[in-house]
Formats: sequence, structure tokens, C-alpha cells
Amino acid sequence: MRGTLGVPRRLHVIRTTMPDALKNQPPKPIPLGYALIPVITLIGLIAMSLLSFKGEAHIPLVMASAVAATVGLAFGHAWKSIEGGILRGIQIGLKAILILCVIGIMIGTWIAAGIIPLLIYHGLQILSPSIFLTAACLICAVVSLATGSSWTTASTVGIGLMGVATGLNVPAPMAAGAVISGAYFGDKMSPLSDSTNLAPAVAGSELFEHIRYMLYTTLPALAITLLLYTVLGLRGFEGSVHTSQVTSMTETLQAHFSLSPVLVLPPLLVIAMVLLRWQALPALLTAALLGGLLAVWIQDTSPAAIFAVAHHGFVAETGNADVDTLLSHGGLDSMMNTISLILCALTFGGIMEQTGMLAVFANATLKLARSTGSLILTTVTTCLGINMIAPDQYLSIIIPGRMYREEYHKRGLHAKNLSRTLEDAGTMSSPLVAWNSCGAFMAATLAVSPMAYFPYAFLNWCTPIISIFLAFAGWRIAKLHGVDQGERTKTQSEGA
Repeated sequence: MRGTLGVPRRLHVIRTTMPDALKNQPPKPIPLGYALIPVITLIGLIAMSLLSFKGEAHIPLVMASAVAATVGLAFGHAWKSIEGGILRGIQIGLKAILILCVIGIMIGTWIAAGIIPLLIYHGLQILSPSIFLTAACLICAVVSLATGSSWTTASTVGIGLMGVATGLNVPAPMAAGAVISGAYFGDKMSPLSDSTNLAPAVAGSELFEHIRYMLYTTLPALAITLLLYTVLGLRGFEGSVHTSQVTSMTETLQAHFSLSPVLVLPPLLVIAMVLLRWQALPALLTAALLGGLLAVWIQDTSPAAIFAVAHHGFVAETGNADVDTLLSHGGLDSMMNTISLILCALTFGGIMEQTGMLAVFANATLKLARSTGSLILTTVTTCLGINMIAPDQYLSIIIPGRMYREEYHKRGLHAKNLSRTLEDAGTMSSPLVAWNSCGAFMAATLAVSPMAYFPYAFLNWCTPIISIFLAFAGWRIAKLHGVDQGERTKTQSEGA
């Protein structure tokens, strides 16, 4: 039987359906060597931009995303599939982006209302340079432990403490490191924290069991952190603060703002709303609106000026250069650079996950993990890598948790080993990466680059080191159906 133009119908069917069959073929697996190309490109371009050009990470991330997409296309991934991965990656970060927008507005209205000036005013009177870093870390740890949110802590008391640090001539990178160390202590240890609930859920352990087990790595790290801050404080800082300088700043704040005790209510309200398990967006938006109302009521600011401050930020004109620099901050526009960075980073991460290149890295690393110590080291490095490649704190917990959960079970290791390691590395390293959503948030909120505060965020990089040390020493490594490995070894030696 003949088909169109005299071609046999069977041959015609084969010819017309062959392209569709080829299109429907699954993409080829991407070898490790090719999967490394986008990562090496990203590292090289970011190093060039940050170190040589004194630029930022935005364009390197865009270029690395293009390279990652090209590798994916070369191995048979359709553009629609890659585009879907990009959109899913961005969707993960949308909540963080919305929170950043609201916090930019809140910072502007809180300065206009006198809330942040009030916190700075009292902080300058209470704190001294020698104890500032230790006190800042402890204050943020308590607030974060109560709220379960490092972001809320940094955007409320953290901003106030950064202002106090400026007044006391404490270097901003040190102050930011202390704020972040304290904030992430609570983010890691509080049962109210998203990450603290996520890690045991992914790993298969129980929440309070997970929290208790984290004490073995987190408390030693906190002790080391507080000791280092105390030593730094006792050594003093260059350009030590003068009483006249503090007096000048406090008098300027008093002269230009009505520092009513009522202004302490919005920060307390934010903490209360978080404790009552309000979602972050409505809680912070309520605080921003309350800031605007208090600015109209207490500072006699016009509604038109509040709208301008919420959009463009507050511009201080007090005549005191230190105070003007300190309070010219906030506004929706101030967050746009950070938001674009997060979008670029999530685009790269979405392509890497969609094309399977992240899974390729996981399979390669597992081949190196032969002992318990090397397995936990592999988990730590994977969490660090995810925070850089698919830059979001939640992904650095979910992806390695999914990848290694079965392997921990096969080796007879209790799931709380995995959940603890996910937090030790994933949660704690997230603010140390400039293009990670957490690092970008902290940089925008505290006005200090992650590269600058990295050396002073002692808790964040001490914790994964202690985790690796315990793993190779065989201490506090729980088995599935037995006692702690360290205790078991001790029992066996006593029996012998």
C-alpha cells in the first residue's frame, strides 16, 4: 500500500516518526570530568572578579550558568527541561527574596521611627569595647535560641549591635562575625528553627534526640568562640574609642530622635510573633508597618516621607558624620543587588541539579568514603559544596541527606550522626558563602561582606571542624543498635 508521493506507507511512518523517537530519548549521563567544567568555571571567574577586579559574583554566576546549560544540552538535555530546573531553583529562593524585600522596608521604617537609634543609644551606654564581641555573640545566641531564626536575630538586635560596634570603634567584620556566630547557634539548636526540624526529618532521626546529639559539637565550638572573642576584646582595637566620641554620638541621637521607651515594642513584638510560630513574612511586615506608624506618631514624620524611606531608605542628616553613616541605610532598593545575586546563584544551582551533575559529584564522593570518619568528612564537604553550587541552606541539608541516608544505614550508623553532620556543615557554612542566600542576606542586613566577616564567624567554621575531628577519633558516633562508639570501645577495653 502506497503512502504520500508514492513512498510505501510503512517507510513513510518510520521516517516521520524517527525524529520524535530521537527527541524522546533520555539524555546521556554526564561524566564527572564534564560535570566539573561549570564548577571550575565558576570558581575561576569568581576568584577573578572578587580578587582581581574587586567586583562581585553576579556575572561569574551568569557565565557559569551558561556553561552548565551548554554541557547539559551537549548531553541531550532539552532546553525546556533545563529552563524548568532554573525556575524550580528560583522558586526555592522566592521566600528568602520576599523576606529580604520586607526587611529592607523594615530597616528603613525602624530607623525613621527611632527604634534602631534607641537600640544604638542604650548599647553605647551599656557595652564597652573589651566585652562587646563576647556580649554580642551571647545576646544573639539567646535571642536566636528563643526565636529559632538567625535572620530575625540579625535583622533586629543584630542591626542595633552593628551600630553600637561603630560607636565603640569595634571593626565591623569582627562585630558581624560575633552577631552571625550567636545567631547561628540558635538557628542550629532551637526546636523552633526550620533547619533544626528539617535535618532530622531528612536523615530519619527524632527532633530532640537530634538536638541533644548536636551538643557534642556545638557546645565546644561555642566555648572556643567565646574564648576567642574575649581574647580579641582584651587585646583592644586600633583607634580605641574616646568617651567624647561616644558622648557626641549619644547626644546627636537624643537631639534628632525622640527616644521613647515605647520604641522597644516592635523588636519585642517580632520575637513574640516568632515564639508564637507566626510565619516570617507576616511577622516582619507587621513590624515594618508598626515602624512606619511609630515614625508618624513619635518622630512626627509625614506619611509621604515614610513611603519614601520604605522605598529608597533612610538618609540621616544630623551633622555628625559617624551617625549619618550609621543611619543612612535600609529601604526596598537597598536589597535589589542582593536579590539579583540570589537569582543568579539559584539559576546556576537549578541547572546543576536538573542535569544530574550534582548527583554525579555525590556518586564520586561516596567511592572515597570507606571509613566512618571519611563518610562524615564526605558529608561535610558535600554540604559545603552544595552551599556553593546550589546556594541555599535548605538544599545543603536536603540533597546530602537524601544522598547519604541509605549509606549511613548500611554501615550501621544511627541517623542522628547524619542529621548532626548536616547541621554542623550545611546550616553553619551557609552564611560564609557570599552568593549563598544566607550569605547574601547577612551581607545586605549587616552591611559587611562575607569575605570580610568570614575569619571572625568562629562558631560557623569551628563546628564542622569539630564534627570531622570527632568522626575520625571515633567519639560520640552512635550505632544503630548499640551504645555510643566511644563508650563501646571503652567497655570492650575494660572487659579485656
